[in-house]
Amino acid sequence: MLTIDNVYRASNVLKGVVRKTDVIHAPKLADGVDLYLKTENLQLTGSFKIRGAYYKMTRLSSEEKERGVVACSAGNHSQGVALAAQKNGIKAVICLPDGAPISKVEATKSYGAEVCLVEGVYDDAYNRALQLRDEKGYTFIHPFNDEDVIAGQGTIALELIEQLADLDAVLVPIGGGGLISGIAYTLKTVNPRVKVYGVQAVGAPSMKNSVEHGEVETLENVSTIADGIAVKKPGDLTYEICSKYVDEIVTVTDDEISAAILALMEQHKLVTEGAGAVTVAAAMFHKVDLVGKKAVCVLSGGNIDVTILSRVIKRGLLMSGRNCQLMIELVDKPGQLKNVSRIIADLGGNVTSVHHERANEGSDVNGCYLRIILETRNFEHIAQIKKALTDFGFKLL
Repeated sequence: MLTIDNVYRASNVLKGVVRKTDVIHAPKLADGVDLYLKTENLQLTGSFKIRGAYYKMTRLSSEEKERGVVACSAGNHSQGVALAAQKNGIKAVICLPDGAPISKVEATKSYGAEVCLVEGVYDDAYNRALQLRDEKGYTFIHPFNDEDVIAGQGTIALELIEQLADLDAVLVPIGGGGLISGIAYTLKTVNPRVKVYGVQAVGAPSMKNSVEHGEVETLENVSTIADGIAVKKPGDLTYEICSKYVDEIVTVTDDEISAAILALMEQHKLVTEGAGAVTVAAAMFHKVDLVGKKAVCVLSGGNIDVTILSRVIKRGLLMSGRNCQLMIELVDKPGQLKNVSRIIADLGGNVTSVHHERANEGSDVNGCYLRIILETRNFEHIAQIKKALTDFGFKLL
């Protein structure tokens, strides 16, 4: 059984192995909330996963270590297992879904593990890992449904208790549930007053659905930019712990996640992956009532694929009102474009793209359309520009 003694034992084992990550004050991310960030995105391997993986590895028998280990992951657990195995001189085979970010695949290989790419998502990689366990005699290191792994993740809660003594609430990402199980169990055991909120992506709400319906459920499919928490089915152990110790589970959209990634980069110079930013998205978009409370968001990982970062930033700009597209119907006569440009410039907008085209068949013969993309400050700024344009007589489509 998971015990608080096991969590403290894990904490002792991990001293000198993992970083005690900083807690950063971030009051501007969510109005009215005394908000902090637990920066596990700056942990070794770029995520919290090294905690549970390393502790689990130290609990293996000498015979199990000799045979080697196998693991499956959407990316971060694989790196944690690979590094832990390398430090302990153990062979590691890691099964990854073939859609995992290239950066995570290459990072796993860099720690000396053998990588096996599996067609599909996390759950398909999980099934392949079990096959290899049975065929080769490897010890399977589960990414979340294991008491020792959960105890390792629970060491984050022990650090938070020291770093923020009067904490009111903790927001934790949920994929399979190992991280929140460790944190929730530890916090509720040491200080039951602290609220624990789980956050999932709208496109992968497996734990939320399971807890609400009173039994472990399997999603038909998952779809989210937060690949680290794109899990179809939570563990039975993590389900039981979440049902008992987690106060509420909420979801955030990909657009909200993108806005959170952008805010963390701009305001705190922190790079997070989608899974790592869901907690900030929940705070920013008021998914739980945190007003007047001291709360901490666990940034679970920072291993975002740079090839999708530009797309995430673009979505974040749109979601936060920093980027805007306008379609304006004009009369095709001299000075129209000049007037549009003047109005936007006077209000401080910055045009980055212009597309001018004649009206389509059936429209006014003198009609034309102007599609412009501009940089703006926020949604209020966009509304000011739109109002100025319509006040001048332009028609926005």
